[in-house]
Amino acid sequence: MRKPDEMEMAINLKAVKWAWFYTVLFLFTWTIHDYVKQGTLNAAFFLLISQNIIYLAISQFLKWKWGKDEK
Repeated sequence: MRKPDEMEMAINLKAVKWAWFYTVLFLFTWTIHDYVKQGTLNAAFFLLISQNIIYLAISQFLKWKWGKDEK
């Protein structure tokens, strides 16, 4: 299996970002809908929050790790 070139990597990264945005928007809409209808928070809310916490934590860790490697 060959390594993807820069264009393929850029396309894949953009596709992943749009898919992530769609998921966040869908989960947010689902959470608001259920909260208005039922008055409770559902599993979609916890998935939305945990997904973003994990994303932020990994992003910060990798920035710290790669910034540390450059020194």
